[in-house]
Amino acid sequence: MVEATPSRRTFLQGVGLAAGAAGATGILAAGGALPAAADQDTAAAPARGKGQRSMIGVPFERHDEVRIGLIGLGNRGMGMLSGWTAVPGAVVTAVCDTLPDRANRAADTVQSETGRRPTIFTGGDRAYEELCASDEVDLVYVATPWEWHFRQGMAAVKGGKHVGIELPIATELKELWQLVDASERARRHVFLMENCSYGRNELAILRMAHDGLFGELTNGHGGYLHDLRDLLFSGYYEPDDWRRAWHATIDASFYAMHGLAPIAACMDINRGDRFTHLTATSSAALGLADYRERFMPADHPSWTETYVKGDRTTSMLMTEKGRMVRAEHDVSSPRPYSRINSIAGTRGLFEDYPTRIYVEPDHSGHQWADAQPYLDRYDHWLWRKVGDDAANNGGHGGMDYILQWRIVQQMRAGLVPDIDVYDSAVWCSSVPLSGESIRKGGRPVAVPDFTRGRWSESRPGLDSEETDMPAVAK
Repeated sequence: MVEATPSRRTFLQGVGLAAGAAGATGILAAGGALPAAADQDTAAAPARGKGQRSMIGVPFERHDEVRIGLIGLGNRGMGMLSGWTAVPGAVVTAVCDTLPDRANRAADTVQSETGRRPTIFTGGDRAYEELCASDEVDLVYVATPWEWHFRQGMAAVKGGKHVGIELPIATELKELWQLVDASERARRHVFLMENCSYGRNELAILRMAHDGLFGELTNGHGGYLHDLRDLLFSGYYEPDDWRRAWHATIDASFYAMHGLAPIAACMDINRGDRFTHLTATSSAALGLADYRERFMPADHPSWTETYVKGDRTTSMLMTEKGRMVRAEHDVSSPRPYSRINSIAGTRGLFEDYPTRIYVEPDHSGHQWADAQPYLDRYDHWLWRKVGDDAANNGGHGGMDYILQWRIVQQMRAGLVPDIDVYDSAVWCSSVPLSGESIRKGGRPVAVPDFTRGRWSESRPGLDSEETDMPAVAK
């Protein structure tokens, strides 16, 4: 029997109803400990199934070439396509979209750039399952609307594929746990395509933090502050204006991971420290309605919508070691772009947007200093090795291509991934947890330990040792 697939709007309404079901109260406590009165329901880890083992430290199997299947060929999927075809040893062997014209356009692009035409999977909402089962694919890349990420990630793992998923990998805690468990059962990696973790400044401050430049870390601040009002109403996020629909469904922090993930890396989250609890608050939801009032015609479909997602959502996360991270999300307000990207400790701090630094004993007198000498000194090996190619082949200043290059390199060389399913799950848990905290009036909620107790182990991550891309066979 074929399972019925819900419409996007029905699916989103279900998310909102499910997210609002639980309730508890609590107050913040000092340090990283979860407040005694806080809701701890979210902390429980389901028992591992028989034969299920951790994926921590598990390398990719070696591949002479990495055969990639792309699911979702809208703005993001097509924007990443040429990067995949440019990475040495990567081959796009399959493309999938519900719309045949987009799938054919992607296949035409691949054929034009590489001389090899990928297999096309299209013709309905379940076509991705055929791609995930295909023997032509080693790695599945998912770039569809958020409500599809979980089911497509699960299909990829069940099909024996590694899978990289755009933000977020899932929007509910139970789905995040299911992806963790599926990865452990199938021995396949599931990871967030967090391009900002590979930003040049983000990787440089990671190395600064690990070198002790800021002393003992105490706090960080990151986020996603991007005026998307024009794009949200223009039909850019096709089909069906899916991304705007989320703003009429649930009040939560949808997309703070771009700023949260790099700060988590600096603090060695899941590699010596862990998030214990999260508290979130949200401002009034005014920005999108104001924009609609001023710029949208009376027959625009948005006039049927009531926006509930607050314009500014602030999440505060505490760690076991008593560190604090502030993660922001705002796409509904007029403002310049910022990911904030700030890390601080007992000896000083770094801030982006604008970029500046202040560290003792180098600086004094309460005056910011030029950060560029430090960015140059701590430049990550990936940017020194691949930076020129990244500038020519990738969006977002080249960090898209750095991410793609590194994934393919790790798969071809048989390396342990920089970002694993546990990192991906804890970063993305900020979506459902922020929504839960907001519904409880800003009360703290527990952050699950997706590693099931192995968070305290020191292990490599994004601050990696330099390695080469294996040579491509002639």
